[in-house]
Amino acid sequence: MNFSPASNKIPVKHSVDMNQVVGTHDILMITLDTLRYDTAVLEQENCPNLCGSGPWEKRHSPGSFTYAAHHAFFGGFLPTPADTDKSSHVRLFHSRNTGMKTHPHTWLFDTPDLVSGLATEGYRTLCIGGVIFFTKKVPLARVLPGYFQRSFWRMNFGVTNPQSTKHQVDHALKILDGIPTDERFFLFVNVSAMHGPNHIFLPGAKRDSVDSQRAALRYADAELGRLFDAVRRRSNPAFCMAFSDHGTAYGEDGYEGHRLAHETVWTVPYREFML
Repeated sequence: MNFSPASNKIPVKHSVDMNQVVGTHDILMITLDTLRYDTAVLEQENCPNLCGSGPWEKRHSPGSFTYAAHHAFFGGFLPTPADTDKSSHVRLFHSRNTGMKTHPHTWLFDTPDLVSGLATEGYRTLCIGGVIFFTKKVPLARVLPGYFQRSFWRMNFGVTNPQSTKHQVDHALKILDGIPTDERFFLFVNVSAMHGPNHIFLPGAKRDSVDSQRAALRYADAELGRLFDAVRRRSNPAFCMAFSDHGTAYGEDGYEGHRLAHETVWTVPYREFML
């Protein structure tokens, strides 16, 4: 299919005051690794857990592959609204005293990164890894998990396992069971299912495509519903951010994959909601 960056544009104005969230809410950050914006929009009616309270917002990623994008996210630089209306570009988090203009609703941290900033506020910081940059198998793959107090990766969390999201959610539920309800947590999950090879989610498919990524997203949404339900059962409110770190090209303009400058890579879906 042809990627149409101008289609399905949904303006979203942010009103959440993160200064009222941090310290009172549990916080979830879920990156849907490699999920394209057009894939997400096409499949949103079939994703009641991720999109039950509203549609995807169109945004631009700060990075074209996992390692780069997540460094930005953990620094507080989440995907930016894909429009020129600066009033909608309200940062949720920002490092204090950088000389950059911030909004009154932006929560400011004094540490080198968002994760340690939340830790100083008493949050337990937890990472459930997915793709190769979270495996901790080599020094490079220990950098991103190293932001967190506790980080986890298992072979069955990875991109080749057709039940990867189930295993990730199962592990997250075990961890959350051990956290008293009077303690706050910041849980990060890197969902690997949408990353290639995602054709394993579409019977008969021999190669990755928008259609196979749509099938992977349906699968992941169903499993994430169990995580959301568990968080809702806790006595505390929770704030959730779910978004892609980057997209990927499936032959558009001759491009394949990501770590390249193409609209299919830079344009990502984004959602934030209360649980």
